[in-house]
Amino acid sequence: MLIPLIVACALFMENLDSSVVSTSLPEIARDLAVDPIALKLAFTSYLISIAVFTPVSGWIADRFGARTVFRLAIMVFVGGSILCGLSSSLEGFVAARIVQGAGGAMMVPVGRLVMLRSVEKSDYLRAMSWLTAPAMIGPVLGPPLGGFITTYFQWRWIFWINVPISLVGLALVTIYIENYREDDIGALDTKGFILSGIGLSGFVFGISASGIGMLPAWLIAAMITVGLACLIAYARHARATEAPLIDLHLFDYSTFRVSLFGGLLFRVGVGAMPFLLPLLLQLGFGMTPFQSGSLTFASAAGAITMKFTAPQIVRAFGFRTVLIVNTFFVTAFFLAILTFQPTTPGLVIFGILLVGGFFRSLQFTALNGLAFAEIDSRRMSQATSMSSVFQQVSASLGVAIAAGALEVTRTLRGDQTILAGDFFNAFLVLSVIGLSSIAVFARMAPTAGSEVSGKTA
Repeated sequence: MLIPLIVACALFMENLDSSVVSTSLPEIARDLAVDPIALKLAFTSYLISIAVFTPVSGWIADRFGARTVFRLAIMVFVGGSILCGLSSSLEGFVAARIVQGAGGAMMVPVGRLVMLRSVEKSDYLRAMSWLTAPAMIGPVLGPPLGGFITTYFQWRWIFWINVPISLVGLALVTIYIENYREDDIGALDTKGFILSGIGLSGFVFGISASGIGMLPAWLIAAMITVGLACLIAYARHARATEAPLIDLHLFDYSTFRVSLFGGLLFRVGVGAMPFLLPLLLQLGFGMTPFQSGSLTFASAAGAITMKFTAPQIVRAFGFRTVLIVNTFFVTAFFLAILTFQPTTPGLVIFGILLVGGFFRSLQFTALNGLAFAEIDSRRMSQATSMSSVFQQVSASLGVAIAAGALEVTRTLRGDQTILAGDFFNAFLVLSVIGLSSIAVFARMAPTAGSEVSGKTA
């Protein structure tokens, strides 16, 4: 399990950065003189960049070697982090986040690809747990660390902590990871890369940029329309191409299809929590970034405690039962946030977020394990890329929908100030979307993914 731990070093850096940013959003908005809701672009631009560049990461890794690409990705990510710390405008901050995303686009899926090619299928769940557990230390440390730095120092310093972490990661990758590559990978599907890149970025960024006055309405409408057109064109192109960038025939595998589409709905539902919760606690309840971060890290702490029990839970009940039942648990604890008040004891908030994080992480681990249950090694690169694209797009849409609901509620109230009551509709809408994933999970056979879960009956 050494390789999963090494790959987790990169995931630690990325997850630490993401969680630090979420805690510091209100302060960043004040410093850049923008509406806090406008900083949804700081989330979505990063996630969109990952989604755009992830499909080509598998081909690049197969062509130039996973270790070579992994090291380059770490350096690009850190370069983007430094640019974030130097930003003085929303536009500059968003551009720096796009650079970060380009590095993360290759760093995370290529790292996961290295891991999946290093272990047997029977060890996938255990490897996923070892891979994810150290990476979850980032979200645990991120909120209180980011809150402490933002409250008592300056938010820009939160991006520069990636530099020493990256140096450790580069050393470990160089020493211990083989330069995995394929001998015959064919030519890059350039047309597919252009169509998918324009499609994903245009559609998701257009939705995210709406309602904040950053771009004219006609341009946003054009971005969404062109994005959808390119996505449709890519689907036709992929079906007619022998070696497409993203192989849509992967959807012929039922477990992979269920994991991606069910996971898309689930992640839209819960993916906006890192964006909404700090805004609620700081702008709605008047907490400092440090106070907010000292509570929100509970979700990640709960996730860590689950990682070591996930294989046993999935083995006992199977993927179908776990995903259906656990969706109800996750939604219940997600809606419990609506009971929070400025007078709610911090210990109560911490406890609800802790248990909610436990069940949410169980869902993510089960979805990741199910996705690769039927995938052979030849298609593993394509599968990891497509899985990562869906995860980033779903999180982007979740943030966009949450911000949109928050903006509509605030507008109808006739006041641009963000109040605690404005968050009710956002959490409710996201919960309904998350619950709809049950309809997808229910279509699975009871023994689906048994070669990974170990459940035989």
